[in-house]
Amino acid sequence: MSLSRRGLLAVTGAAGAVGAFATTKGAAAVGKQGGGRGRVRTGFDRLAADGYDLLDGQRVGVVTNPTGTTSGVRHIVDVMHADDRVDLTAVFGPEHGFRGTAQAGGSEGRYDDPATGLPVYDTYLKSGKPLADIFTASGVDTVVFDIQDAGARFYTYIWTLYDCMVAASLAGKRFVVLDRPNPVTGRAALGPVLDRAFATFVGREPIAQAHGMTVTELARLFNGEFLTTPVPLETVKMSGWRRSDFFDETGLPWVPPSPNMPTPETALVYSGTCLFEGTNLSEGRGTTRPFELLGAEGIDRRWAEAANAAGLGGVDFREAYFAPTFSKFQGKTIGGVQLHVHDRQAFDPVRTGIGLLVTAKKSWSGFAWRPDNWIDKLTGNTRVRTMIDAGAGTDEVVGAWRSDLAAFRAVRREYLLYR
Repeated sequence: MSLSRRGLLAVTGAAGAVGAFATTKGAAAVGKQGGGRGRVRTGFDRLAADGYDLLDGQRVGVVTNPTGTTSGVRHIVDVMHADDRVDLTAVFGPEHGFRGTAQAGGSEGRYDDPATGLPVYDTYLKSGKPLADIFTASGVDTVVFDIQDAGARFYTYIWTLYDCMVAASLAGKRFVVLDRPNPVTGRAALGPVLDRAFATFVGREPIAQAHGMTVTELARLFNGEFLTTPVPLETVKMSGWRRSDFFDETGLPWVPPSPNMPTPETALVYSGTCLFEGTNLSEGRGTTRPFELLGAEGIDRRWAEAANAAGLGGVDFREAYFAPTFSKFQGKTIGGVQLHVHDRQAFDPVRTGIGLLVTAKKSWSGFAWRPDNWIDKLTGNTRVRTMIDAGAGTDEVVGAWRSDLAAFRAVRREYLLYR
């Protein structure tokens, strides 16, 4: 499998710990709050503190959503629009929209923002020349990207980043990425690496399921490895962020990046439990704990018992019953599990997601994959589905991506900006 048009991913390197989300056992539990360190400053906060020098003389368009805020929770579009030092002329909204009103698979369309009067263009599901044409029509010189990521390959904002970089290159625009924390740390890349045969908007290029990178690091990797014609790229780093930081250690406010990502705890489990989108079980949409609650009609205590016996570190599984208000099983009371992460240092979300699939299939006779094999798009290959169907255990499935993950990790190291 070739992971790089420049051949860098042929370097396999040491495989490392395939399943280890972190190496320090028994360290901070979920409630830890920052340990007395100073506040992290985002890329935008640093850009503003420098007087927007990087944008001087440029007509600027911003790709953003509700997470594009200052540390004082003012939206960056409102801040820049009110500042004479910035010529902000357009906004570009991703999935869920600029103001975040749309559910999964939706956007807000083209409109003028009531607060600023700025034109808001819809980028969702647009790429290549159609998106380049939008950038051209907007009249901007520089496209700025500032959106909070969740750390998982199938979280679509990083592919909005990718698509916008490609389109900016085609349109001859300059591209600036403002950094924000990876909320689940940047210590390790985990999980299967996408096979390009399964490329979709939940995975354009071969990166790991939990990439362990920030958006500026990903932008550098995209530009260096995947763009046929690299875009003129500049990035603004954070200050004060370390790769070991979970979001609640940053001192930054959490703004839900999408309707079903309400808390940093959601992001912690998301890169594993989102795999249940590829099954006939509820992934907890329509509850107050999406991706932490999983279940279906007919599931009882046996799944929680099997999951707790599976040796999935750092997490306990509670027998749970709930009634989703929308999505799968809307209005029906169903049974399942709730994840309770008690040691996030030892917790591996991707291995946990695989373990939950394995135990759900064994403990509930109604288990089924979505008929469109969406699980293959989420995992980036057929191996997870076919191995579980063949009776493989968690460690066997996890071991199957060892060499691909080692190769991705080798290239990833070249683009990391933080220690």
